[in-house]
Amino acid sequence: MWLLIAFIAVPLIEIGLFIQVGGWLGLWPTLGIVLLTAVAGTALVRSQGMQVLGKLQGSMAGQGNPAEQIVHGAMILFSGALLLTPGFFTDAVGFALLVPAVRTAVFEWGRKNVKLQSVHMQAGMGPMNAQHAPRSDTIDGTFDEVDPDSVAPKPGEQPSSWTKGR
Repeated sequence: MWLLIAFIAVPLIEIGLFIQVGGWLGLWPTLGIVLLTAVAGTALVRSQGMQVLGKLQGSMAGQGNPAEQIVHGAMILFSGALLLTPGFFTDAVGFALLVPAVRTAVFEWGRKNVKLQSVHMQAGMGPMNAQHAPRSDTIDGTFDEVDPDSVAPKPGEQPSSWTKGR
């Protein structure tokens, strides 16, 4: 229901703002502002995205929670889409999402109000709820026996850990 309201309200807000700003400034300055916000937004999205990518790489190396950086990256991507969409309301929301404090506030709100459900995948099966997944200690597979002499390591290479015991 909220999505339907957004699809109706956002275009109406944008049309109203275009009429107001266009009547106040004129056609060409209004179109210039729309193009300028798209270009400036693209540059800001790129720089913010690179910063978040650096933080994500650091958190993947064990220096923090990567989930927060992934969500920040998704918000920056959404911000870029809003900034490329012509309109003043979408530009305002897009620029707001480029402010790290706003993204952090949205992340904290989402962490408190969004309920997550775990989904696990099992080989050969679709998504399943973890409590209903069948338990099996059997691994089904095929193998080919290889003559160890035919795959001897090249000079200077160490043998594989799979063949060290031979």
